[in-house]
Amino acid sequence: MGTGRLHFCMGMLALLAIFSVAGPAPVAGVDQAQVPPLQVPVDQLDGIQRATIILDSYSYTPNHLIIQSGKPVELLLTSITTITPHNFLLKNEAAGLSIERDVGSGRTVTVQFTAMKPGIYPFHCDKKLLFFPSHQEKGMEGTLEVR
Repeated sequence: MGTGRLHFCMGMLALLAIFSVAGPAPVAGVDQAQVPPLQVPVDQLDGIQRATIILDSYSYTPNHLIIQSGKPVELLLTSITTITPHNFLLKNEAAGLSIERDVGSGRTVTVQFTAMKPGIYPFHCDKKLLFFPSHQEKGMEGTLEVR
């Protein structure tokens, strides 16, 4: 590998490290711990519970959703990051939930499922750069409450 290419690669690694360590800039007046859970409404025309979750640098907004069991759910997962990819993992075999979706930066993906068993189920992002904390360790996690 040539010297110029090596310097470029090292520069890119340094840039990724800066973005990974710095984390999100705090939003004035918004504390996720104080944001109430989102009670996802049921569409009266088709019976589907729809919500949008924003994936930002190491956070989901909203990070706590409440849904009704036995009714279909459609989540729009929208990443507003410009570089960092994220994902959405919601797995609980006993409840029949097995969702794993990658969401590239600046992209939106749709997740559809029906939760049949009431309970509280955690979701998170498991992305990670080598030698750095995972996105979940940086706070990118949430709760799906099924009633």
